[in-house]
Amino acid sequence: MATEKDKQKRRLAKFIEERDSYEAMAKAFGQSPSGTDKLYAPLTEAYVGQHNAVIKAVEEGLPFVASYYGCQPEIYVAMDLPWYTFLTPVFTNAMNPNMGDEIDATESLFGKDLCTAFRVAGYWVEKDLAPLPTVVIAMLHPCDASLMAHQLMQTNENWRHVPMFGCDPPYWDDERSLDYYANETKQMISFLEEHTGRKLDMDRLREVIEESNKMYELWMEYNELRRAVPCPHGYGVGLQAFGVALNILVGDPRGTQWFTDLVDDAEQLVREGKGKVENERVRIFWFDVVSLGLSLDLFPWLEQEYGAVNVMDMFGYCPYTLIDTSSEKTMLKGLGKRALCDAPMMRQARGVADNWIGDIRQVVKDYKINCVVWPGHMGHKDGSANVGMMRETCRELGVPFLHIGMDNFDERYTTTAEIKEMFSKFFASMGLA
Repeated sequence: MATEKDKQKRRLAKFIEERDSYEAMAKAFGQSPSGTDKLYAPLTEAYVGQHNAVIKAVEEGLPFVASYYGCQPEIYVAMDLPWYTFLTPVFTNAMNPNMGDEIDATESLFGKDLCTAFRVAGYWVEKDLAPLPTVVIAMLHPCDASLMAHQLMQTNENWRHVPMFGCDPPYWDDERSLDYYANETKQMISFLEEHTGRKLDMDRLREVIEESNKMYELWMEYNELRRAVPCPHGYGVGLQAFGVALNILVGDPRGTQWFTDLVDDAEQLVREGKGKVENERVRIFWFDVVSLGLSLDLFPWLEQEYGAVNVMDMFGYCPYTLIDTSSEKTMLKGLGKRALCDAPMMRQARGVADNWIGDIRQVVKDYKINCVVWPGHMGHKDGSANVGMMRETCRELGVPFLHIGMDNFDERYTTTAEIKEMFSKFFASMGLA
């Protein structure tokens, strides 16, 4: 019979393996001659630090949280609570050639139609391969898969004893809804205080939010620079910015410095008239998360073969609202609005379809977009329901629209070769080749 020490070791194995891979990546980025690559070194080092904090909490019996970027992580930082998103290893393992084996293993538990990210994460819960947190702050929006994942936790032999709380998301974005969600946030804080033994200092929360605001201001400045023709950076940078601001360096001065360096790098490239590709011919709006599994093949191929640059994506573009820190009330309301209405996927997939359509119109206009791509991740059924409206909006704007239909985490669903063929035919038929 496995001892508690054996269980702890098993639960940390993947986490430690991922930590070690980030350490290797940080070293490689630090030695790269590319200025943009060097920006990734402190980012991967921060991932190492985040992993080490959780590993230490598990080994020393300290409180830590399992949660998501859309659940007001500034609060965890202010309470000095290490936290992790149990979906993160699914994203990073998308580059692992053995990922398919784990995906196949999930089918007997969950079938094939549930989002692959939640299926694999749920598999790790069922097989006792994920660090067991002090508390879970659940994400009850925007998709059914997240609700099912938390139901799984509540019935799992190991996880059902972990206290869980989720802020109830309203449908609308009006003042009444934001006040309601601010009250939900207040209840979440009380829950965390009760179950972790940590108390939230509002002055400390103010410090974290003000630092977070600096990052979002710099992010907005950076996004203005991506309007330049040619675009200074290509795929992946927006996702990295998202990771810094909402995941690994939330409210941290190191995150502010990272954004400062990012803006400086982009400004220099714009001044010199340099872009991600020497001969930029196609400017793409990739309207979803940028799959890490595609990043090593598809996006470089698009740049080299067609001069097609991913100028903006859903996770790189979100019109975040800066938070008023003058009082506890304004801080909680601002955090709630950012989590409910601003963060990617939360913004688009919770509420009315106008959120999707409005973002397409704005990005196409502001970034001189030549085509809009809806990847159609098999788990994003909320977005798939809006494909017709997205296509019609692009038709009104006079911009070609491509719907792929793929799995962000399983290349076998639609292979990279098949996607490349789709792009070749699409560009040729739309006069973009």
